[in-house]
Amino acid sequence: MMNEKILVANLKKGDVDAYEYLFNEYYDWLCNYIFKLSGNRSLSKDIVQETMIKIWEKKHQITIRESLKAYLFKSCHNQFLLQLRKDKKKPDLLDRIRWETIYDSYFELKEDDDLIRASYNKLEELIDKLPPKCKEIFIMNKLERRKYREIAEDMGISIKTVENQMSKALRIIRENASVLLF
Repeated sequence: MMNEKILVANLKKGDVDAYEYLFNEYYDWLCNYIFKLSGNRSLSKDIVQETMIKIWEKKHQITIRESLKAYLFKSCHNQFLLQLRKDKKKPDLLDRIRWETIYDSYFELKEDDDLIRASYNKLEELIDKLPPKCKEIFIMNKLERRKYREIAEDMGISIKTVENQMSKALRIIRENASVLLF
């Protein structure tokens, strides 16, 4: 194992071998750390790779006050937090399309659509089992198509609370919706 001070000094000089050593030495550990936070292996790899790229791009500006390992973990953690903020800001397009399709098709059902009707009934059961506040927010957002801000204002709660309740509702539905067909 290379001495940390030498490794950092070589990295600051732009030594490709030092960078390659850094990457090979810490990549798996960092991926496992981010995976524990995110539960998503692909996202973990992306975050670690993005962090490593930034380290290389800013190699001349690196200032390590703690250990190199602590610096790398903190850098990856910060990159993970940035990703979370970015993901919260953009709506999940696939999720939005899925719910709009469900909403639109729900009112167009014919009596002979038994399989689809069974799926809708299962979805209704899952929605009914949500905690009351969670259910109310879910219905307002997905079925009434109201924005988080509107819901927050009407209910006298923060937008963050609406986001948390929607995340909770979607998680509960996803976990129990294996029999839904759409």
